[in-house]
Amino acid sequence: MRRRDFIQGAAGAALAWPLAARAQQSTQPLIALINPASSEIAAPRVAAFRKGLNATGYIEGQNVTIEYHWLEGNYDRLAGLMAELVRKPV
Repeated sequence: MRRRDFIQGAAGAALAWPLAARAQQSTQPLIALINPASSEIAAPRVAAFRKGLNATGYIEGQNVTIEYHWLEGNYDRLAGLMAELVRKPV
């Protein structure tokens, strides 16, 4: 193998890898979990939510991504958060 062929192959692989990584990420469902309380208060409900997802075959980090948003009683943040989520493929 010539050095030029090796360099071209390595460069092609380096350029294609980020594209493949993005394609894999986009196929994974994204769920946004919004809770009006803090993460500590909502922990039992979040555990039940994850258990329900697992029962249907969805495992966080493997075949589904979950974004957690805690309002902590600050409902003024809700409109901005919802606008942000509308722009995402949730």
